[in-house]
Amino acid sequence: MTDSKSSAGARHYPLQGVRVLDLTHIYNGPYATFLMAMAGAEVVKLEPPTGEHLRHRAESTGAEVPFAMLNANKRSVTLDFKSDRGRKLLRAMATKADVFVENFAPGVLDRNGIGYENLSAVNSTLIYASATGYGLSGPYRDYPAMDLTVQAMSGVIATTGFPEGLPVKAGPAVADFFGGVHLYGAIVTALFDRERTGAGRLVEISMQESTYASLSSSIGQYFKNPASPPPRTGNSHSGFAEAPYNVYPALDGYVAVVGNHDAHFQRLLRIMGREDLAEDPRFVGLAARASNIEAVDDLVSNWTRTRKKSEVAAQLIAARIPSAPVREISEVVNDEHMHARGALEWIDHPRYGRIAVQRSPMRFSGTDPIPLEPSADLGADNDEVYADWLGLDEDKLRSLREAGVI
Repeated sequence: MTDSKSSAGARHYPLQGVRVLDLTHIYNGPYATFLMAMAGAEVVKLEPPTGEHLRHRAESTGAEVPFAMLNANKRSVTLDFKSDRGRKLLRAMATKADVFVENFAPGVLDRNGIGYENLSAVNSTLIYASATGYGLSGPYRDYPAMDLTVQAMSGVIATTGFPEGLPVKAGPAVADFFGGVHLYGAIVTALFDRERTGAGRLVEISMQESTYASLSSSIGQYFKNPASPPPRTGNSHSGFAEAPYNVYPALDGYVAVVGNHDAHFQRLLRIMGREDLAEDPRFVGLAARASNIEAVDDLVSNWTRTRKKSEVAAQLIAARIPSAPVREISEVVNDEHMHARGALEWIDHPRYGRIAVQRSPMRFSGTDPIPLEPSADLGADNDEVYADWLGLDEDKLRSLREAGVI
């Protein structure tokens, strides 16, 4: 580790002084290294001279904001690691790094001479972190993996949607970002171990394995009756264990309501003016309500559809009943709570204009959040990083540029 200070001054951040080589692309790897950068690490994003895949998507699909969101506070360096000079440079950079992160298909970097065995040979303290769709071993090792295909393989799609309709994917890229969070955890855990042992190691996560535990309610249904696959439950509880538990119609959209114990339901009846149903055997006790989900949903829907979603949510929240309006993305981006906490910040990006960028969800007492720095242009930090880390002079940098290595 280096003794560098964070960009916010001399205050100590948890990963201050940790140097990270980031050879990741798209979502899961870049999110993990973004979290490291926001914890104080120096993250150098290594991209091919043409840029990583998400930059190319930005040119044709409007993916520039996701790129900016996931690559803030990183330095951008270009490198053709498939060339001999490029591999030599990367190995030299690895001798100066604490962490190397990649999310290529299994075997790609090994074939290019920069796999774990290659880099650990030049730096035995290096944490080498690998993120893949299905892992570095096993029957699915070489299956192509994207968020959609991993959602399909992991059970997310089978359990999402309404029973009478087609299975559908989760709207967010859950497999990618669950993978990114687990990748961050694996790296930091390995760094903690290295502080005690002095030894680096290979750590890996798979998107499939990172997603499994989130299906716990459906898995519970399966083991309750292995002969019958758990049905898709729409917006109802995945285990059909709670009612009300759904998204209900309102005058101007929808509102989510959860009543996970008797006190919630009794309060809800009072708010709806239906105390007459307090002793109705269909609704007395969680098990009874779960067995009469349709009746519960009809009861709640008939009340919510006569009111605005914010009115319903405000009334129920005041009564300590879990509820929330179903908000559109425009409402989420402008969320007053997240902006008040500094979880979201408006920045004027030099390339993409005014956008709201997230901070790390992790907070560290005694330190202010690190100031957000916009994602860098491709290769913007080539000269500074190569000169700083490897001591290359202008003649050598010019030679590398002319050869297309950087």
